[in-house]
Amino acid sequence: MEKFFNVAGPCFPAKHYMLPALDRMPEIRRLVEQETYFVIHAPRQTGKTTTVKALVREINAKGDAVALC
Repeated sequence: MEKFFNVAGPCFPAKHYMLPALDRMPEIRRLVEQETYFVIHAPRQTGKTTTVKALVREINAKGDAVALC
């Protein structure tokens, strides 16, 4: 399938043109490692869900913990 620009819902790197989601919030990894609470607050269509889904995939790939979304 050819990549395209997604304008609705979460983006997936294999399907959509996008910037790496976690690179836009480098501090989020530190917050997870410290086991602290945090809030992702931003306007609609800015990548909040896409970023959380990428974070879940990264945490689960490490195998140290299990994350759900």
